[in-house]
Amino acid sequence: MSPSAARGAAERLFSVLLHRNEEAEREMPQEARAHIAPNGLRQVTAHALQSSGDQTVNASTVLPWLFAALGVPPALTGILVPIRESGSMLPQAFLTPLVLRMRQRKWIFVAGAAVQAAAVAGMALTAALARGLSAGVIIVALLALFSLGRCLCSIASKDVQGRTIPKGERGQINGLATTAAGIVAITLGLGLRLLGGDDLSPGSLAWVLAGGAAAWVAVALVYSGIREPAEEPAPKSQGENWLGSMVSLLREDKPFRDFVGVRSLLLVSSLSPPFIVALSIRSGADSLAGLGGFVIASGLASLLGGRLFGRFADRSSKRLMSFGAGVASAIILAAVAFVTFTGISGEGWLGNLFFIAVYFSLTLMHTGVRVGRKTYVVDMAEGDKRTTYVAVSNTAMGLILLAVGAITSLLAILHIHWALLALAAMGLVGVFAGSRLPDVSRG
Repeated sequence: MSPSAARGAAERLFSVLLHRNEEAEREMPQEARAHIAPNGLRQVTAHALQSSGDQTVNASTVLPWLFAALGVPPALTGILVPIRESGSMLPQAFLTPLVLRMRQRKWIFVAGAAVQAAAVAGMALTAALARGLSAGVIIVALLALFSLGRCLCSIASKDVQGRTIPKGERGQINGLATTAAGIVAITLGLGLRLLGGDDLSPGSLAWVLAGGAAAWVAVALVYSGIREPAEEPAPKSQGENWLGSMVSLLREDKPFRDFVGVRSLLLVSSLSPPFIVALSIRSGADSLAGLGGFVIASGLASLLGGRLFGRFADRSSKRLMSFGAGVASAIILAAVAFVTFTGISGEGWLGNLFFIAVYFSLTLMHTGVRVGRKTYVVDMAEGDKRTTYVAVSNTAMGLILLAVGAITSLLAILHIHWALLALAAMGLVGVFAGSRLPDVSRG
């Protein structure tokens, strides 16, 4: 197929998949406007592959099951989620000066994808060859390396999207990628049931991880083909005092500070699903039997949420964030009340179905919150300021996540209900705080 025919096919497919904002496209620089459709399709494909790979190394589902199969001490299981989440956020402000000195930010993303591929390949080898404490320590170390690669991708991806995709289409790009990832997650969940049934072996999970490593190699290859406009790099001195710059930005930029505060309250949808899994196990569910069901629920939430929330985010990303947090809080309150007053058990199929349904509902709302948050931060700034916003907000969130995670973990020692109720309270406050954010969307 000739280049012109390929571009024409990309334009037609892109127009079918998205509601295009022609006015915003005309305002893009000529160099970017000529490649909006192929760039958009490459970003959808790359992010879908990345999200699919994420499912194979999920710190709240797959890795805990792997640790159980390998005989890793339970103490190491408790640090998987904090390392996965905070490790990808904390270094961002420190790494921003490196990113700002790059004329094309896509190569930062490609490097991050390659690091993730190498880390997951190492986990697959560890699952196949090691057991016990040594296997757990190696996988935790590789998870930290994986998080560093994800950190690079997170810094670069939103800047690349802002340079190549106009407002009014970015939320739909994020939504399409999430939908495609959901299809793969459902397939993975069904595959886990077929491969291992109720007793997944380390060998089976090693193959799952190997598939994840292959997905990140594909991510790097697809993303490298994006036609990103080259811009002059920032001066070498810019961002050197990253800690001082971070504090100054949060102190002086009120709209950005408000966004970080609201984002902190939106943790209700991201931190509550693992507690639902723990609550189901405490109620009598077989921890191994539930893996396929929870992975399928997560994939179905992405499949439905990606299409449902992508267009919503382009119309008003701040309303989507508030809506997701409010509904997630309501789901938690209803679930805790139901478990408390009915004494439902996770041993039977009805109990299993209840907990999986709650997990699905929370994950669906988290999909909406995540799509809205990503779209909001891309739309609220331009150029290098966007990169700085992403990095500083993620670094701040890494610290906040550790603090909130520690508090909810302590509350969970008393009872899982207290941790869930605390998160629900945060989400309800987030609904009101989110309504006060300025609307930066253009859909």
